[in-house]
Amino acid sequence: MRSWTDTLRFAFQPVVNLTTGGVAGLEILARPEAGDILAEARRDPELDGKLAVLAVRAAARRETLLPLHVNVFAGTLADLGGLTSLHSAVREAGRLPWEVTIDVVPPYTHVPHQALLEAVAELRGQGFRISADGVGDGDVPLRLLVDMSPDLVKLDASLLARPAAVRAMRALCDELGALLCVEGVETELQCAAALSAGAQLAQGELFAPPSRLPAADVYVPPRSPGDAAQPPSGPSVREFVRPAALLPATASAGQVRALLTGSSEVSGVLLVDADGVPVRSVHRSRFLLSMSGRYGHALYADRPAAKLGDVPRTVGIDATAWEVLDVVAVGSRDRTSDDVAVIDRYGRCVGVVRLADLVRALSETRVEEAAGLNPLTRLPGSDSITSEVDRRILDGRTFALSWLDVDHFKQVNDGAGFAAGDELIRSVGQALQHAATGNTRVGHIGGDDFLVLADPEGLVALAASVLDAPWTAGGLPVTLSLATVVCVPGSVVDHREAAACLAPLKKAAKSLSGTSWVVGRAGLPGYEIRRGSEVSTAQAG
Repeated sequence: MRSWTDTLRFAFQPVVNLTTGGVAGLEILARPEAGDILAEARRDPELDGKLAVLAVRAAARRETLLPLHVNVFAGTLADLGGLTSLHSAVREAGRLPWEVTIDVVPPYTHVPHQALLEAVAELRGQGFRISADGVGDGDVPLRLLVDMSPDLVKLDASLLARPAAVRAMRALCDELGALLCVEGVETELQCAAALSAGAQLAQGELFAPPSRLPAADVYVPPRSPGDAAQPPSGPSVREFVRPAALLPATASAGQVRALLTGSSEVSGVLLVDADGVPVRSVHRSRFLLSMSGRYGHALYADRPAAKLGDVPRTVGIDATAWEVLDVVAVGSRDRTSDDVAVIDRYGRCVGVVRLADLVRALSETRVEEAAGLNPLTRLPGSDSITSEVDRRILDGRTFALSWLDVDHFKQVNDGAGFAAGDELIRSVGQALQHAATGNTRVGHIGGDDFLVLADPEGLVALAASVLDAPWTAGGLPVTLSLATVVCVPGSVVDHREAAACLAPLKKAAKSLSGTSWVVGRAGLPGYEIRRGSEVSTAQAG
């Protein structure tokens, strides 16, 4: 008589890194040929635990070295706790717990939250990574999601129709130190929407369908300029992490050689201790060169591979791409092509980053930034400021958005000449840049108009540094007008509403005599005149 395991098969679906285009992991999906075992597993924690163990064993039979994603119902974790059998199966398969992500699957209704959190903590203590699955289409409470503090959040693709919600989830993930993945991506439009909303990972039929054999290649649509604009501090290293080829620190040179020659995609091997901490780094070309020399194989094959390795280069999971480049720049030139190990807060290796991926992404970012710079002042345009405004709104931060221009600028050009006018604009732009400290952003939106985004506490010093300067053009005195709207959380929904609140303040500032500054608050009537005097004959410039 056939058992239910005889009719059970497993399929693998790639989890794709949208930045590098590489496969970041494989989700193992149960595919029963008869009966509804998954529905039974939802009601039976013991059965669900057995499915997780069988999934790991199925992956081991396929000899895949990629990180694995294993689905487990939330109710199973709350009932069984740390899944000792899964931990044993991972070890027996020759894998390390931190190479396995537990996808916690809904429903969460009627699941004891405290028991679930204790199980998650136990799994994390064993080294497993945690993913919150089915967010957006499931019933995971937001408070529980925060308390779980997952390493990865998986959103349903249906949420892409609500980009504000996806951006908000990206902001939450950044706060939790998690990556954001979109599941069920089927079209290039959905992929572009996921990128623009800030998702770093994705999976779905577009990239590769679930298959009995792990996919070696996936399709990733080419990125359009401006996709997933990065904050000024540089993209996070999380977005470039590739799976690492790991072997125990005691591995022989022969074992390393077998791993390298078995896959052309492996550029190096990291030797890790029992806790998953990198201790040596073996570079593909240098290692194979040593092994292929005269007597190389005879000399080294049975010796510890660590003798042919180097001290690993490491960065924390919270590092930026620029910080990785700083690490690469230190040391000898022959190691510039080495993979850099990415480690978590326990020092365990969670993957590697390649220099080529970083250079490509950073150069694309610089080209896009350069294309958006004003040719006169070399300052970014309004898009840079408005996207940062939206980011601060999503983060729930108070900010001050200011508009500044030169009074009667047409008369300045007519009287002093356009060259003097251009020089004045350049000087004002340089003064704003020099005054911009911390989180302040300055943009030139054309002509004599500038936008400034700053924290409210920095406003007075910034305004004084620019408004107190004795501005002239062609020997003639010139005055400036500054209008500021302070936006507290909840007062505006996006940059368009913030700009609408700023418009009447700009008109008020232009109605004042001399250098002026008007400050208002979004959603509240009236404004405060901090510079300038009211005269009925004042004309807008």
